This record gives sequence, structure tokens and C-alpha cells, in this order.
Amino acid sequence: MFVELLPLLFFLTICVALMLGYPVAFTLMGVSFFCAGIGMGFGVFDGAYLSLIPNRLYGVLTNQNLIAIPLFIFMGTMLEKSNIAEALLKNMSLVFMGLPGGLGISTVVVGTLLAASTGIVGATVVAMGILSLPTMLRAGYKPSLAAGTICATGTLGQIIPPSICLVLLGEVVSNAFQQSQLNAGEFNGGFVSIGDLFAGALVPGMILVSIYALYLCCVGLVKPEFAPVIEADEKRAVKSTFFALIKGLFPPLFLMIVVLGSIVVGIATPTEAASVGAIGAVLLALLKRELTFEILKNVNLETLRVTSMVYLILIGAAIFSSVFRGFGGDIYIEELLVNLPGGVSSAVLVVMLLIFILGFILDFIEITFMVIPVVGPVILSMGVDPIWFGVMIAINLQTSFLTPPFGFSLFYLRSVAPPELATIDIFKGVMPFVIFQIFLLVILAVFPGIVTWLPKALS
Repeated sequence: MFVELLPLLFFLTICVALMLGYPVAFTLMGVSFFCAGIGMGFGVFDGAYLSLIPNRLYGVLTNQNLIAIPLFIFMGTMLEKSNIAEALLKNMSLVFMGLPGGLGISTVVVGTLLAASTGIVGATVVAMGILSLPTMLRAGYKPSLAAGTICATGTLGQIIPPSICLVLLGEVVSNAFQQSQLNAGEFNGGFVSIGDLFAGALVPGMILVSIYALYLCCVGLVKPEFAPVIEADEKRAVKSTFFALIKGLFPPLFLMIVVLGSIVVGIATPTEAASVGAIGAVLLALLKRELTFEILKNVNLETLRVTSMVYLILIGAAIFSSVFRGFGGDIYIEELLVNLPGGVSSAVLVVMLLIFILGFILDFIEITFMVIPVVGPVILSMGVDPIWFGVMIAINLQTSFLTPPFGFSLFYLRSVAPPELATIDIFKGVMPFVIFQIFLLVILAVFPGIVTWLPKALS
């Protein structure tokens, strides 16, 4: 009985260590090697699994798709630190002046572009909290509405392509799908690319953005005191709305379309498209005369910092998964999920609940590389569409990061919000957006074709 529980105890030890605040990457490595040593001492762990680790690490470090990560990080950081996002927000607020909830809608539009380019929830929420929150509060927006809008918009980086989350998820889901085929003895069953996941996430992402904008517009109509319309005399400060639209929205939007479109239609690989995005972000900063040596230095340092973190976690996760399999954890998980009453639906629900709960204590990178390689092959071998599964995970994580009282997005905003904005107001403000995301999850569960039709149409 004790031997059968070893995989579970191993996983729980990892979670406890992470909750105590130890660094993720080194926790994964240290606990894995420690438990493997104990297991070998008691004769319940095959040391051959440790010999597989160097090859796995070499595969991670030489993976061409993962090279897109530092390039996408560079692109998003450049857009943020070169004040392009700030200029975009100012111009978008002019475009939506006169509309109910117009300033909130402009925040959603800008946050969507910024979230897609960075893909890091914390960076987006903090950036939008610094840029948008003071403006919305000065304009008379209800504090809870302003806070909820920024938190929800910041988490859009999980689902709006191109994003780091989808790049990593695409790679892991693809590997899990191939593993499920090998387990079933199917060696020519096709593959899933990162571009497929981008295409699958595009429509649900746009639906979510539209719901956010519609909600803000309705609030502005029904409760105008919660989302006041910006005064008309401010609108005269610009020559035309059209000029503001072209100046503020077109350049970064064009960059996103080029990057995303080239991946989705198969013209470029994610790495090639990411390099175009990185160069495009530099050119945008040059054209807007916002690029200085200091900014370039800060962008490079931030890119190096985040990339190092991601790759260290990748290495730690590879070691963890090897040791977990050495303890028979993959077999334990498979038996657990396959024998659940209710079949596939129950298995998917249990996995989604597990990911949702882990989203309170772990970042998406840790969850992606700790949980998906373990449960993914089992779920996908039960006939679940891999693209649908990946998109549902992304939206589920997005919902977890937004849900009080433990959602990461809430704490990120709290760190930059003024003292007069109460934490309870942040909690209240995000609840409608959490409901919208749960609603979208239910809709996608009932109508999976919303996710899968575009990848099939482009294949």
C-alpha cells in the first residue's frame, strides 16, 4: 500500500515545498533527486530513469519551438518599456470617448494587445495597473469596476495568441498527444502544432474580449455613475478619431496580425514569427522615438531574467516527470482517471478542477510542465481532442488566476494599487469576469466545435 502511494506522496511533497516559498525550479530538482535516492535505497525506484534525464534535458534545450520564448518575451517587454502601451492607451481612450464605458473598453483593447504580446499575467496586470487604474479612477469609475477590468484584462494573456502560455501549452500538449498515440500503438496518427493551438484559442479569446467590452458598455448604460462618459471637450483635443485610431491601434495590431497570421496559416514557424515580432517591436519603438540605450538594456535584462526562469523550470519539470514515472506515477494516474465513474467527462472534470486549484499556488509554467505531461497522455488516449483540451486548460488557468481570494492577478494589482483602493473592492470587481469565464468554459464544453473548427479549416 505504501509503495502505491509513493507517487502521490512525492507530488504532495513538491506542492508543500512550493507553498513554503522555495524556488520552483530548484524545488523540482532537489525533491526529485532526494526522493529518487530514498526510493533506490528501499529498492522501489529504478535508477535507469535517472539515466534518461540528460537526453531529456538536451531535448529541452535544443527544441526549436521553445526558442520562440525569449523572442516573444523580448517583443512584449519592448512594447511595455518603450511606452508604446501607454501611447496606445491614450489614443484608444480618444477613440472610445462618448461611448458608455468607453474608457473601460479602451483598457480592454490595450490590455488584450499587451497581454497577447507578453503572455505573462503579472507583467500585464502590473503594467495596466500603473497605466490605466489612475486614469479610470480620475475619470470617476467605480473602484471595484476599474480594478476588476484591469485584473481580467491582464489574465487575457493566457488565451489570446500569440502568448507564452500557448507556446508552452502547445509544446506540452503536442508531446502528450504523441505519447498517447504511442501508448495506443498508433504511429501515424498525426500531430498537433503550436499553430493549431493558436488557431483554436483565437475564437474563444475574441469571444471573451467581446463579452468584457459588452459588459462595460452595459454598465455604462445602466449605471452611468459607475462608468462615466468622458467629456466631449476632451475629444476636441485631437484632430480626429480616425487619426487616433491609426496612430494608436494600427501599428501594434498590424504587428500582432503578422506574427499570429504567419503561424496560423503555416507561413512561418513560431520561432520565425517570434523573431519578426521582436524586430517589429524594436522598429515600432524607433518610429515612435521611444527607444533609448537604457530602455534596450532594461528590455534585454528582463528578457534574460524571464527566459532563465522559464528554462530552469523546464529543466526542473523534466527531472520531476522522469522521477515521477520511475515511481510508477503515470500508471497510478492512468488507473485513477480511467476508473472514475462517468468515463471521459468525469476524468476531464477532475483534471480541470485539479488545475484550477493548483492555479492558486503555482504559476502557469509550473502547472504546464508538472501536471500536463502526467495527465495529458491519459486524457488524450480517451479520445479527447488535444486542441480543445489545451484551450480549455488555458481558460481554466486564466479563471483560477482571477478567482478570489487566492488569484495571482488580484495580488499583482494590489501591489501597485493606491492604498485607498480596498482589497475587497478588487475581489468584488473581478467576480462578474470570473462568471463570464466559467460561462465560456461551459459553452466550450458543450460546443467544442467553437475551438476546433478554425484549426480544421486551416489544415
